[in-house]
Formats: sequence, C-alpha cells, structure tokens
Amino acid sequence: MGSTTNLKNKLRSLLSISCMILLSIATLLPVKTFAQDPTGAKTGTLGDIDTTVVKVLDTVANAKDTTVSSVSTNVSKLATAVTTIGNADGHNKIAINIMWTLITGFLVMFMQAGFAMVETGFTQKKNVAHTMTMNFLIYAIGMIGFWICGYAIMFGGALNVANLGGGPGVMSHEISFHMFGHDWNIAGSAGYFLSSKYYDVGVFTLFLFQMVFMDTTATIPTGAMAERWTLKSFVVYGFFISMFVYPLFGNWVWGGGWLATLGTNFGLGHGHVDFAGSSVVHMVGGVAALAGAIVIGPRYGKYGKDGSVKTIPGHNIPMAIIGTFILAFGWFGFNPGSTLAGGDLRIGIVAVNTMLASGAGALSALFYMYIRGGKADPGMIANGMLAGLVAITAPCAFVTSLSAVIIGAIAGILVILVYNFVDTKLKIDDPVGAFAVHGANGAWGVLSLGLFADGSYGDGWNGVAGPVKGLFYGDGKQFVAQIIGTLTCFVFVFVVMYFFFKVLDKIIPLRSKEADEIAGLDIPETGVLGYVD
Repeated sequence: MGSTTNLKNKLRSLLSISCMILLSIATLLPVKTFAQDPTGAKTGTLGDIDTTVVKVLDTVANAKDTTVSSVSTNVSKLATAVTTIGNADGHNKIAINIMWTLITGFLVMFMQAGFAMVETGFTQKKNVAHTMTMNFLIYAIGMIGFWICGYAIMFGGALNVANLGGGPGVMSHEISFHMFGHDWNIAGSAGYFLSSKYYDVGVFTLFLFQMVFMDTTATIPTGAMAERWTLKSFVVYGFFISMFVYPLFGNWVWGGGWLATLGTNFGLGHGHVDFAGSSVVHMVGGVAALAGAIVIGPRYGKYGKDGSVKTIPGHNIPMAIIGTFILAFGWFGFNPGSTLAGGDLRIGIVAVNTMLASGAGALSALFYMYIRGGKADPGMIANGMLAGLVAITAPCAFVTSLSAVIIGAIAGILVILVYNFVDTKLKIDDPVGAFAVHGANGAWGVLSLGLFADGSYGDGWNGVAGPVKGLFYGDGKQFVAQIIGTLTCFVFVFVVMYFFFKVLDKIIPLRSKEADEIAGLDIPETGVLGYVD
C-alpha cells in the first residue's frame, strides 16, 4: 500500500514539474508565419488563450488519477495548452513589434511638419505659401509614387518582415547579374501597387514605415531649391525620386542589394551598414539637393558680378527653431524605430545616442562660432543640432555614448564649414544648407560607423556572423565597406539627379520667371498669399 502511495506521489510530482517546465518553454516556442495574412488574425497564433486553458492546466496539476492512461491523457492536454499559450505569446510579440513600428512611423511622418517650418522660416516672407505647398505636396506625391513601384524596387527582392509577422517569402524577386563569381543584386521586382498577392500585415506595416523615411529624402531638396522652383516641375521630381532613385539605393543597402552583400561576398565587414539612414535617407536627399541647386541656379541678387555674396535672411527664426524641435522629436521615431521591434531593448541605447549627438552638434556649432569671433547665430545652431542628428542616424545602434557625442560634435562644425564652402567658394545657393546638413553629414554618419562601431551589437547583420566593429575596434574592412557605400551614393545620386533636372528643365522649366521670383512666388505659383498684410 505504501509503495502504491509513493508511486502516486512521484507521478503527481513528476506531472507538476512537467507542467512548470512546459510553461517555461512556452515563451521559446517558434512563431508560426503565413505567406499572406491581411487581417493579422493568423499571425503567430493558433488561437487565443481563454479560460479553457487555465482549467486544463489546473486539472493536470491537481490530477489525483495516476494511472498510466490518465497521465498520458493529462500530458497530452498539457502539451495542447502550452502550445496554445506559446502561440498566443508569439502573437503578442508580433503585435508589440507592429505597434512599435507604426507609432515610430507616425513620429517620422510628423517630421514633415518640422521640415516645412524649418525651410519656410529660413526663407523669405514673400514665398511662404509656395515653400509650405512644396513641403505639403511631397508627402502625397511621395506616398503614391512609393506605392506604385518604389516599395517593390526597394524591398521586392528580400523583404524580411519576420519581426512584423510577414512570411520571409512574401516578396522575393530580385533583379541581379553574375560577375566576379558573385550575384550582384540591383533591384526588387515584386510588390507593385501592394497588390492582392502581398496583402499581408507585415508587408503593409513596413510600407508605412519605409514610406515616411522616403518622404524625408524627397523633401530635402525643397529647401535647397526654394524660392525659385516651379511647382509643376517639382511634382514630376517628386514622383521620380520616390519611384526610382531612393528605392534603388535603398535596395542596395536595406533590400539585400550588392552593397549589403559586400561582407558575405568579399569579406568587407558586414557590408555597407546604415542603421537608420544617414546614407539611404539623408545623403540621397542632400546630394539630390546639391544637383538641383546647381542646375536651377542661385536666387536673383544672391551673388554680385564682383563675386560678392549677399546674405538673404529668413523671415521667421522662431518658426525655424520650432521646426527644428519637431524634427528632433521625430528623430526618436526615426532611429529607435528602425529596430522594427519593440522588444529589442537596444532602443534605449539608440535613443540616448540620438539625443546626445543632437546636443553635441548644437553646442559645437555655437562654440565654433564664438571661437571664430562670430555671434550665436540661431540658424547655425539649429543646423548644428540637425547635423548631429543626421550623422548619428547610421551608427546610433553600434556606438557608445562618448562616440555619439564625438560624432555629433564633429557634425556641428562640419555643417558650418561645408555650408560656407558651398555658399562662398562654389557659389551654389542653398537657402537652408540642405547639402551641408544632410549630404555632408550623411556621409560623415556612415563613415563614423566604420570608425566607432564598438562590437556590442549587430551580430548577424547582413548575414555576417559576429557584431559590427569599426576601424578603432579592430575591423578596418568595415570602414572600407562604408567608404564604398558613401562614394556609390554620391556618384549614383548626383549623376542621375543632375541629368534628370537638366532634361526636366527642357520639358517643364525648373525656374520661375524673373519677375515672379522678385515679387514672390505665392500668387504666381499657388494663387494665395502666405501672409495677408
């Protein structure tokens, strides 16, 4: 009798222990994905947890019947319950990631308001409605252009939305050619118009997030070409950059393209690495701005026949400063959101690095002006902060806080040096310093990653084992990959955009009429005044 009781107690104990072990394992169960899931109901779950599961677990844990058949039945029930819990946990993980990605995407979308205020504040009162209209229109134009084919070109070959619930094979059609013993991926070719074949929660979530990133690129040239750009030619430009130029370079870096595979194919670190877009977003926009400013020419009265440079002051510094704060706020979506995972706790490091670099950029710009004997120009201080933000965008997840401060401080000085060089030496009129902020410091951002990445993050990035390390931490090849990506971005974007603007100018004039520009573009281009005096 005693032996039977001991056996029952042992079986009961074994069953209870099994219950606890299986419950612990539940969180480690793989998340099930589907090729398509337009509602999200099937993503990562076989069913929702309900009171039935709780009852089953309670029944199993307190089972008194310890016959072999009963134990087998209870274990089967327990396995079913744990599977249900595990899959529900997987569903919640995906839900957290989707919510995180969408919210940070909304923050990036709000950056459009910041750009509009910065650019309008730094330009003249007579062009307020015109400058605001360009910043407003690019959101709608870019969105539709990216939907038509931009998203397909950028991510149609290697869409990885596992964090967002999408099946890895939902979009997997890449255009490539074989050379030097390797495949060179250059463009995706699936996902046009987000058709019914790609009706998936992960695909759609990533579209929103990446669309607002693209729109940041597209809006940058509106500042460099402000106060003389015709709206009709601007509309054509908006579709061109959102449908082709940005998606192509984006594919090479983020869509599994040839720059991303420099590591796996040629042993150059992890390939060209850009966490949140110093090159993909900002440098593309900044270089496009430079090409456009060259083609369209300077504003009337900007440069004298004797080579003198006239400063054309902005009309509303408070508006520009508020816009800068909005951009800095939106950057907390821009950089941390690029994890695409609310459960990736690295977002804390990313956010702090982003903040520190912005402050360092603003202060270094201020101190540099004081050292040079100047005054605390609020426009330059604002651009110093934006330069720090642009520069930290690529390395924000891979560097220490000290490195973030150094990167931001260098950016704050670099923006002043580049702006003055472009304005006074090259005689290129860029009213808001778009190239200095986004182009030059976008390049500095990706290069700084190749220098300061400390090897604490990025294991498996671009398919390469081990964390991302820069030159100062033992991997000079990573710096080489960053140089290649930076040079590629400048050459590709400048050449394409320069010739695009040249050709477009022959079809639809880029430049407004001289009389209209002198009087102000609000009435000629939009039919309304920005300010009614």
